[in-house]
Amino acid sequence: MADPILIWGAGAIGGTLGAHWARAGHDVLLVDTVADHVEACRTTGLAITGPVTEFTQMIPAVTPAELTGTYSRIVLAVKAQATAAAIPMLAPHLKPDGFVFSAQNGLNEIALSRALGAERVMGCFVNFGADWHGPGHILFGNRSALVIGELDGVTRPRTEAMFALAREFEPDAILTPDIWSYLWGKMSYGAMLFATALNHDSMTENFADPARMPVWLALGREVAATALAHGVTPRGFGGFDPMAFAPGQPDAAGESIVHWLRDFTALGAKTHSGIWRDLAVRKRRTEADAQIGLIPPLAAEKGVQVPMSEKLCALIAEIESGKREQSPETFAALLA
Repeated sequence: MADPILIWGAGAIGGTLGAHWARAGHDVLLVDTVADHVEACRTTGLAITGPVTEFTQMIPAVTPAELTGTYSRIVLAVKAQATAAAIPMLAPHLKPDGFVFSAQNGLNEIALSRALGAERVMGCFVNFGADWHGPGHILFGNRSALVIGELDGVTRPRTEAMFALAREFEPDAILTPDIWSYLWGKMSYGAMLFATALNHDSMTENFADPARMPVWLALGREVAATALAHGVTPRGFGGFDPMAFAPGQPDAAGESIVHWLRDFTALGAKTHSGIWRDLAVRKRRTEADAQIGLIPPLAAEKGVQVPMSEKLCALIAEIESGKREQSPETFAALLA
């Protein structure tokens, strides 16, 4: 009998995946640092609510200190900034022939590969909308793309097995030989989401304002240029095509994508980004340094200029430190 699917980080992404897989009959074990959340999952159950589906699922759960044993599959679903701390904690629990499945936002596969070896890491592009609302409660706001693939592009039996598991959660999941293209594509969208967190408007309201269009175009162009300079052609999801922001593309191409984002973000129950929620509700540091903070140094390696990304990182840091508030004025500082 296969060992349990170990999910390290039982928040929005990990908790949603774990609850669905457990309900489907898979052996799942959650690991999370929030003791109250762990206790709720294993005693009263993890409640998934929202327009997609609603159910409560009892799931075995432990804190990192309580975890024992080794596992073939570790689904890493912590915030990007927690990846560095999670790696040495989970490494002793990874079997010699096991792998880490990075169900995260950003380019965490880079750090995981350096620490564990690229052959022990599998990539994942995840874009469904979910929020952790408290111990034992996650809002599942909308379905969206889920793409998996090996970092070297070679599909193996373990890849097929994870893909089958992914399709139990998202029937439209994609298996790709080019996961890096999807991860870089999400970076374009992610940079824009960070900018929407500079104020209290919803994602839709941000994307709908014509005056803010220069921000979305600039961020999309900087990420696309950086990806292309590193030899990666970014791919998108749904109607989001990051190549619309590639060097030489007309403004109209990028503007049409922003209009699609306006309509796409209006469909789900999740009105604001997880970044906004970190700043406005949970009052904690965001994934900025570990996500968009990677863009300037990667761009610098190839001589690409990314002033908008640099300014965005600085503004998020000022909000995190209390020097600025989320406001129209803060967004205006980026627009300037």
